[in-house]
Amino acid sequence: MVYILGIESSCDDTAAAITGDTKILANIIANQEVHKNFGGVVPEWASRAHQQNIIPVVETAIRQANINKNEITAIAFTRGPGLLGSLLVGTSFAKAFALGLGIPLIEVDHMQAHVLAHFIQKGPNTKKLPSFPFLCLTVSGGHSQIVLVKDYFEMEVIGRTIDDAAGEAFDKAAKIMGLPYPGGPVIDQLAKEGNHLAYTFAVPNIKDLDYSFSGLKTSFLYFLRDQLKLDSSFIEKNKADLSASIQHAIVTSLIKKVKFAAKQTGIREIAVSGGVSANSYLQKKLTEAGTEENWNVYIPEFSFTTDNAGMIAVAGYFKYCKGEFAKQDAVPYSRSH
Repeated sequence: MVYILGIESSCDDTAAAITGDTKILANIIANQEVHKNFGGVVPEWASRAHQQNIIPVVETAIRQANINKNEITAIAFTRGPGLLGSLLVGTSFAKAFALGLGIPLIEVDHMQAHVLAHFIQKGPNTKKLPSFPFLCLTVSGGHSQIVLVKDYFEMEVIGRTIDDAAGEAFDKAAKIMGLPYPGGPVIDQLAKEGNHLAYTFAVPNIKDLDYSFSGLKTSFLYFLRDQLKLDSSFIEKNKADLSASIQHAIVTSLIKKVKFAAKQTGIREIAVSGGVSANSYLQKKLTEAGTEENWNVYIPEFSFTTDNAGMIAVAGYFKYCKGEFAKQDAVPYSRSH
């Protein structure tokens, strides 16, 4: 069996995982609570916290997987995209540990790993996997993309946001309403008690398969500004309806382009990945669209939606099978190539 140690440190979560082939044996994440006080990630503090967390997280993953460090076949790490300071911690540790153990080093692109999270298994053949080619809507705080996945590492981005990402729109809307960070999950919970048709916010009509969320964010801000002039407690009285309405606008925009992409390509295998894929309304609407359009829809398990090392390890496994290894001079990158 091929044992891959995966290391993920692209933003504010320090994560380590062990896979045996594609089966997940351990998936450990250390969150950084400090950023909640600032309404967003503070890069300098994130990199310092990674330095504190990386050894305990890796040690815990190895122990939970019930293997010895000398049984590890190779080490996979997130090379990018992400915060450079955070990536440097994970990259440096992976290089040093691989060198010390005398085993191969494997670099993984964070965005490709989100797509490949669909191939993580809890046990032998425990779930149905997407068939190539498939479309993957990859949505997170920093990215909104429609990816045409032809093979494990043959991926083409056929649609992307031209400004803000969907996750950023969720977080900014939450911040405007005075909700805690990260705001996406809070909006998701509040929206369950609200009416998604209570307020209408303009969904930008961008050509082709691209997205835009900056205009939606601005219209939400101006709407609340005007309402607060009339009633200073407007937000407090209408949090649930506001959450449901802005969520509906964001999700409607996302699903609309996926339908367009499916019609353009003729592909009926549709997956979703990234932190925003944990949103219950997006999952509901994508499942409904799948029934209407006769798609096979794939939604990742919750623990593999946000940044995690399980997806890095499984991506590393597929690269190991191809013999694609990194060199000791590998350096992280902040943006996708």
